[in-house]
Amino acid sequence: MPEHSPKFVVSFLGATDTVTGSRYLLESDRSRLLVDCGLFQGYKKLRQRNWAAPGFEAASLQAVVLTHAHLDHTGYLPRLANAGFTGPVYCTPGTRDLLRILLPDAGHLQEEEARLAGRYGFSHHAPPLPLFTREDALRCLEQLRVVDYRTPFDVTEEVRGSFTRAGHIVGSASLLLEVGKTSIVFSGDVGRPNDPIMRAPEPLPAADYLVVESTYGDRRHAQQPPQLELARIVEATVARGGTLVIPAFAVGRAQHILHLLADLRRQAALANVPIFLDSPMAIDATEIFRQHVEEHRLSADECRQMCRIAQYSSSSDESKAIDAMSGPMIIISASGMATGGRVLHHLKRFLPDERSAVLLVGYQSAGTRGRSLADGVEELKIHGQYVPVRAKVHKLDALSAHADYAEIIAWLRQSSIAPGRTFVTHGEPAAADALRRRLRDELGWETLVPDHASRFALHGR
Repeated sequence: MPEHSPKFVVSFLGATDTVTGSRYLLESDRSRLLVDCGLFQGYKKLRQRNWAAPGFEAASLQAVVLTHAHLDHTGYLPRLANAGFTGPVYCTPGTRDLLRILLPDAGHLQEEEARLAGRYGFSHHAPPLPLFTREDALRCLEQLRVVDYRTPFDVTEEVRGSFTRAGHIVGSASLLLEVGKTSIVFSGDVGRPNDPIMRAPEPLPAADYLVVESTYGDRRHAQQPPQLELARIVEATVARGGTLVIPAFAVGRAQHILHLLADLRRQAALANVPIFLDSPMAIDATEIFRQHVEEHRLSADECRQMCRIAQYSSSSDESKAIDAMSGPMIIISASGMATGGRVLHHLKRFLPDERSAVLLVGYQSAGTRGRSLADGVEELKIHGQYVPVRAKVHKLDALSAHADYAEIIAWLRQSSIAPGRTFVTHGEPAAADALRRRLRDELGWETLVPDHASRFALHGR
């Protein structure tokens, strides 16, 4: 590493004023790299950014480094590659394994959404086009380069990186970057210290600067175990003869729900009704979960029970057959914020049924169907049609995979880090500002919430 402190600039090109679209551009004397490469989700004005130029010349990037596999951190990779980026994409082994299923599936869903838009005429474009295709996704997977946790690696000739475990999903990491005498840590999405499945996030190393997420920067999670509330919701829905639809992120939350249901079934506290896991991606992710035992707390027997509790629906015909059935039953299907995928067909089928229910089990970003349901809308637009919402809608925030503000502050206290400046990102405005104030007041840190496309020069101390 050079002994001087070269110019080092960070630009915030995503995850500002929103929990999606994580993209951080870092530039030094001889380097240009991107930390995370995510899709914007939620409001239309945010989603339109996915179609715009990225704000830099893609071919000029030397590398991309990913904190974890969720699409709001990785889903722009096929577009970036199509725009001319040919360099390496560094990630952990777990992230690599998940991206092999997540990105091609996302490309397939983009193609399917474009096809449906053309068929039903709910697009303003003729013909409707996918953001990227399955083939685009498969091509960019060839650029992945795997690095283990706590193993330093050369991102470029002058920038060094290393990952520490973040405890959010399999493969999730916080990232330390060093150039000369200047260092910056990106928290990535931070898991919870007492998550029943994932291991706790590891303490952060010392660094001059910190970029920290704030998804739950203004909230605490419920402290009681979620099993009892889940059992109550299932029992009430079954008693009405209804179907419980659970939109769940295919990676992380789907496995958590399966584990809880298996635990309730083992305790004879769960009604003997059919349970369907209707998401090929979640099915594959569950197998990957079993392969990465070092990342989670479950025993081999608990993993087996989790995998056996549900009937797997791999094909579209099997998915359609579920909607032809009548309750009571439980359907777990992606996506977690009801932005696309098979869960939309299940919502169209069961939202008008007052006997049925929808259970929201993760963060619902502003502008998504999941947030609309959480806010109590009477109709929900799906595939260009307004569907009446007569089913009961429940939220179970205790199942979140994100640390709340108290857990983040406790994690930072346990770390070696005492940054000269902290940037709060990946949160809606109120949440980001609330965490900014708490970090200032409780830790005495200089803290700010960056605006979209803002740039800051970084200097070593």
